[in-house]
Amino acid sequence: MIHEKACSQITRGTMKQIPCVTVIIPMFNEERYIAQCLESVLANDYPKDLLEILVVDGGSTDRSRDIVVEYLQRYSFIHLLDNPKRIMSSALNIGIRNARGEIIVRMDAHALPDPRYISRCIEILRAGIADIVGGRWIIEPGAPTVVAEAIALAVSHPFGAGDAVYRYGGAAGYVDTVPFGAFHKGLVFRVGLYDESLFVNEDYEFNYRVRRAGGRVFFSPDIISRYYARSTLRALARQYYRYGWWKVRMLRKYPAAVRWRQLVAPMFLLSLAAASGGAVIWPIFRIVLGMIFFAYTLASLTTSVIINLRRGSWRTIVWLPVAFAIIHFSWAAGFLSSLIALPFSRLKSQIPKSDRHGIPAC
Repeated sequence: MIHEKACSQITRGTMKQIPCVTVIIPMFNEERYIAQCLESVLANDYPKDLLEILVVDGGSTDRSRDIVVEYLQRYSFIHLLDNPKRIMSSALNIGIRNARGEIIVRMDAHALPDPRYISRCIEILRAGIADIVGGRWIIEPGAPTVVAEAIALAVSHPFGAGDAVYRYGGAAGYVDTVPFGAFHKGLVFRVGLYDESLFVNEDYEFNYRVRRAGGRVFFSPDIISRYYARSTLRALARQYYRYGWWKVRMLRKYPAAVRWRQLVAPMFLLSLAAASGGAVIWPIFRIVLGMIFFAYTLASLTTSVIINLRRGSWRTIVWLPVAFAIIHFSWAAGFLSSLIALPFSRLKSQIPKSDRHGIPAC
């Protein structure tokens, strides 16, 4: 619990109030990462008597809760809350409703924030130049394997991540969205809480509403967190299928939020399907189909070679193009499947099978 006296603490010389901060960490079966995450938050240079950590659990069935309970016994400002809905947006809303801090920092159990993460976010928020502040991911492999290494490289490169600058770095400035953002708790009174009808894309949707209300989202490359990517190709495919599926549901609510990059993969998959269908009847389409495959394969292989050359290692040269293909085709398949299912979107059966009982952290 944040100390009430501490919340009125005054910075010497500046006579400015130091804000209390609540870090919200959604969790579901994160026994591999939650201890590292908590240790990283505790290692931040922000005053501990002005810090509150809320771990919101979606009914973990592994040792995640036991690990958090061990920390509860050692730190009075760490609390464990339950998330019956088991979805990310619900976990964040539960955290916000229970937060005592003036500033909310949205964290993830897969993430390890750098020691100045919180204080740097606070500095920018207090400068009054933005409503939401976030930084850069340094994406780490989710397992000590070549496949996991390739996945981490793929999701942190523009060819795989599009123009999401937080995944690969860039200049400080205003952006569409940031992960693990920090904002004043009062912001939710202006734009509302996270949308619990979305199982994924909750950050982008929240950031979009903030921007639509006249707010600004700021990216700073010196705000750094390390994030563990998926460790298997199957997990990567599931992740990006869900991203594509729920992106359609978000765009259905806010058509103006669509970006050209979000349509590239679906259009590519449609062009492949059209060329494949045409090739059955008209031989000319076989040439078109071959050209499409050739162009994509060339782009993927060239990107993979450049990445491996820069790293001075060829360990991932085989698996990196595979990871890129899984990202693109899974996202496109999810997007198009969701479009097809839109007329039946009120039916539970039209929610992806893996998401019908809630989902783990992103």
